[in-house]
Amino acid sequence: MTRIAVLALGLSALVPIAPVAAVAEPVELVAEVRGAMPTGITVTPGGRIFLNFPQWGDASPFAVAELVGGRLVPFPDTPFNQPNGTADPVDHLLSVQSVVADAMDRLWILDTGAPGFAAPVPGGAKLVAVDVTTGDVVRTITFAPDVVLPSTYLNDVRFDFGTGEAGTAYITDSSLSGPGGIIVVDLATGTARRRLSGHASTMPDPEFVPVIDGEPLMVRPAEGPAQPWRVASDGIAISPDGATLYYCALSSRRLYAVPTAVLLDPEASEEEIAAAVRDLGEKGASDGLAEDSIGRIYAGDYENDAIRRWDGRRWTTIAQDTRLDWPDTLAVGPDGYLYVTANQLERQAVFHGGIDRRVQPYRVLRVPIGAGPVHLD
Repeated sequence: MTRIAVLALGLSALVPIAPVAAVAEPVELVAEVRGAMPTGITVTPGGRIFLNFPQWGDASPFAVAELVGGRLVPFPDTPFNQPNGTADPVDHLLSVQSVVADAMDRLWILDTGAPGFAAPVPGGAKLVAVDVTTGDVVRTITFAPDVVLPSTYLNDVRFDFGTGEAGTAYITDSSLSGPGGIIVVDLATGTARRRLSGHASTMPDPEFVPVIDGEPLMVRPAEGPAQPWRVASDGIAISPDGATLYYCALSSRRLYAVPTAVLLDPEASEEEIAAAVRDLGEKGASDGLAEDSIGRIYAGDYENDAIRRWDGRRWTTIAQDTRLDWPDTLAVGPDGYLYVTANQLERQAVFHGGIDRRVQPYRVLRVPIGAGPVHLD
């Protein structure tokens, strides 16, 4: 698909505007998921739906699966997709946080290499491309220690295949204990650089306290005092012309944007990149972000079981439903729907004194948006 010029949204004149409630498209059930909780979701140009399952304690028997007739089918169906029982972190998936399908029928898999949020296993943190038709691994990119730090947790990824020889990937580092940041990857060479590492826009807002069901969301161990939950840069989206990258910390209500040109410039200093960052104001508390082909940005609102859309001027609530219990990853499908995983993340035992309050099933839902995905090829 050729690049589509982004709408004239008047970004340079934008001032922060509080989210605006306005209703709402119908929320449709796509599937119910039992077993391990899913995080990521993506839909291929042919309409195939893939989910991923990080190793957060649910002992998922696979890292990536295709949703086929309401059933989960491990993908690809090889030992590569078995996160346990291997000592070779490069050639096997360990703990996958995100999946993204491109226009060339490749499934890109972002492996944190960090089961249980531990420090990444050397060689385990990687970006893998799998041919959707054959199931063959066609590309694996691992990261140097100065890119994936001991505190790094690779979270989500966006692609622009129109830059460089083979394209560029942008990855968020949603560290729980170290610097957040944007990792910029040259897909031809595998060379990667950290950008905005530790910058205020990629770090948790120190004043942020999410409130869900009337209760502050905090890490509450079975013994000892409650502690704030601080998660760095998480959601990421890209404009249809590839010129702007949007991102947000999970522990924040703000949206930020930065020109991709300055991220790609090897001569740009961190000070120059930081000066190019724009604070686009409050959007609500969200996990994942998504983008559509006419330049609109979507964000979950995990405090209010909702999904919001930004048209460049204001935020509008387009869906609100109790089934949207922690809208995690958002993905635009080729059928004009926004797909989302609702995984009850806030009900995990770590937030409730060791008591797991999740009630299965988890859900895959969708909302009509009347636009398609962004494919920069």
